[in-house]
Amino acid sequence: MAPVGKGHPKRDIIVVVDPGHGGKDPGAVGSKGQREKDVVLSIAQLLAKRLKREKGFDVKLVRNDDFFVPLRKRVDIARQHKADMFISVHADAAPRLTASGASVYALSEGGATSATARFMAQRENGADLLGATTLLNLKDKDPMLAGVILDMSMNATIASSLQLGSSVLGSLQSITSLHQKRVEQAGFAVLKSPDVPSILVETGFISNARDAQRLVTARHQQAVADGLFEGLKSYFQKNPPMDSYMAWVQEQKKAQA
Repeated sequence: MAPVGKGHPKRDIIVVVDPGHGGKDPGAVGSKGQREKDVVLSIAQLLAKRLKREKGFDVKLVRNDDFFVPLRKRVDIARQHKADMFISVHADAAPRLTASGASVYALSEGGATSATARFMAQRENGADLLGATTLLNLKDKDPMLAGVILDMSMNATIASSLQLGSSVLGSLQSITSLHQKRVEQAGFAVLKSPDVPSILVETGFISNARDAQRLVTARHQQAVADGLFEGLKSYFQKNPPMDSYMAWVQEQKKAQA
């Protein structure tokens, strides 16, 4: 809860930023030894710094150093902090070395929207899959009812995630080339929060020589972090959580109009 001393009694929007991989898991490695886990940690830290400067936002990093966090734990951290959104930052390898550009993924409950999306999800998930029913405290509910509640919650969350993803993709467009011009969907375990809009952003492919070269530069990392920030800020301006400072600001604007 944001303290009243800040000039408003409204809460901050909580964003959980998840730098992919870490520790014993380096993620993808570029041809010159560039490691995904280092690139995404830098971008995530820059994004967190930018969010901290913005009134009405609070941010938590899943890892702020080079250590390993299991996928299930990443989702748990978002839920523990009562996140309004979860963003997982990656710079993977693609099946083809020519593949380049940024892409954004949301969860799919059905199949993947493309072969690349399926490949990425399988690669990221490994064996670490998640029983989502335990997450919504549905254990004591009738299994049929629990299934319906979970489905409804999941569908609404995926719809919000697609909107959020679209906003982020739009702002990345001016910074880097895009691998896909629409938000892709696949069964990423790290996106399986039934009630937290969640996206996975591929900032580029470290397997592509040109992408890798840019991804390790401080200037490009800052530009990507700024693009991610602008995309999520613009999403929350359109969809502010009811009791948040941003909702209060929007109400003031309407009242003055």
